[in-house]
Amino acid sequence: MDVQRWEHFEHDADIGLRATAPTREALFEAMGEALTALVTDPAGVRASASVELSCEAPDDATLLVDWLNALIFEMATRRMLFGEWQVRLDGHRLRGRAGGEPVDRDRHQPVVEVKGATYTDLSIGQALDGTWHAQCIVDV
Repeated sequence: MDVQRWEHFEHDADIGLRATAPTREALFEAMGEALTALVTDPAGVRASASVELSCEAPDDATLLVDWLNALIFEMATRRMLFGEWQVRLDGHRLRGRAGGEPVDRDRHQPVVEVKGATYTDLSIGQALDGTWHAQCIVDV
C-alpha cells in the first residue's frame, strides 16, 4: 500500500476517526489529518507556522490518543488549524511537527469543535499485508 487514507464514522453523539497507512508514522499523520477534517478541509490550511509536539506512552493505542489530544490542545490554545503533519516514532516515543495557521472563520468555515480523543473503540495494529490500521472516537 503506497497511500494513506482516512474516514469518519458515526458513533452515538461522537465521531470516529479511522485510517490506514503503509507505516506506523504515516498512520499517525493520517489520523492527524482526519482530526483536522472534522473541523475543516485540511487542503485549505496553509502551513505558515509549525508547532513541535512530543508524546510518550506505554503502547501504540495510548500514544495515538496522546498524539490526537496534543493536536487538539494546540488547536484550542493557539486557535490554529493544521494541514501538515510529520511524525517520527522511536518505540512508543513520538516526536512530531504540525504545520498550520490561525483559524480564519470566513475561509476555513469550521464545522465543529473537537473536545478530545477517547479510549472508546480504540484500536491500532498492523495487518498481515504490512499496512497499519487505527480507529479512535473523538468527543465533539
